[in-house]
Amino acid sequence: MDVSFSHFLSEMAGNPVLLITVALTLGVIFVNGWTDAPNAIATCVTTRCMNVRTAIIMSAVFNFLGVFVMTKINSSVASTISNMVDFGGNTHEALVALCAALFSIVVYSVGASLFGIPTSESHSLIAGLSGAAIAIQSGIGGINMGEWAKVLYGLVLSLALGFATGWAVCKLVTLVCRGMDRRKTGPFFRIAQIFGAAAMSFMHGAQDGQKFIGVLFLGLAFCNRQSSVEGISIPVWLMLLCSVVMALGTSVGGEKIIKSVGMDMVRLEKYQGFSADIAAALCLLYSSLFGIPVSTTHTKTTAIMGVGAVKRLSAINFGVVKDMVLTWVFTFPGCGLISFIMAKLFMAIF
Repeated sequence: MDVSFSHFLSEMAGNPVLLITVALTLGVIFVNGWTDAPNAIATCVTTRCMNVRTAIIMSAVFNFLGVFVMTKINSSVASTISNMVDFGGNTHEALVALCAALFSIVVYSVGASLFGIPTSESHSLIAGLSGAAIAIQSGIGGINMGEWAKVLYGLVLSLALGFATGWAVCKLVTLVCRGMDRRKTGPFFRIAQIFGAAAMSFMHGAQDGQKFIGVLFLGLAFCNRQSSVEGISIPVWLMLLCSVVMALGTSVGGEKIIKSVGMDMVRLEKYQGFSADIAAALCLLYSSLFGIPVSTTHTKTTAIMGVGAVKRLSAINFGVVKDMVLTWVFTFPGCGLISFIMAKLFMAIF
């Protein structure tokens, strides 16, 4: 299979469906950087460790590094996404269905983000691919249950482990710093939280960047008349392309989402913001190493909730949590159904 950049460009020039698929994929990556990446720096901004613009620039840089470096080291998440669905042996129809899935993801994600509610791009992606695979295979035969099970593991990890790790890290920090003068620890935690936000941005790129690399890699395989990417290495140019686009999306920023995640849910002090960032980054690192796709939004949000619970449960604004959970609950059936309908429509047109 030819995975060179020159071959990829020549295929796009002669295949409008591939061109649309690539444009939509890059659009989804851009939207992910725009809507999900602000979660990584929300706590750092709301505790006034960094101003919004500086934090967004830092996040863009570390998102780029996360996508590129982590994919070079361990591409397990990209492999899970690529092998999670089976679009069948007809590579033309498979490419059309993939195009429909990505169109559905963009529509769903942009619509939710306009209301300032954090969207789960990960779940939108998984739902979109699954809906399209079911449409093209006319049943759940298009779903690889072995790989899809990792999605369920990811739900548990991002919710339970995110909350537990957030609580544990914050509790540990509280015990270590007990009796210390808070005015003297303030400067340390200001620097520590900037480090935590950088780590969170890096791991956001590592997790979400790989998911979309997996999608583009599928498109690359389909245009080479290959029905799967098993045993094929991801080319460096593909990693760089996704890294740059995600970084550009991050640079646009999302101040509404920063406020929703970092300020409305629970009021945080600097040591709490540091605890939430480190806890979420650790959860994402663990998930990435084992190829488990998780929602960075879920993970960061539940880590913040765990941190808030150390002091008291009433510190958490459950109204905001409820809004987010409703969005997540509707993502799978909503985006999946849109993708199913679009896949059927696209296959009829193309």
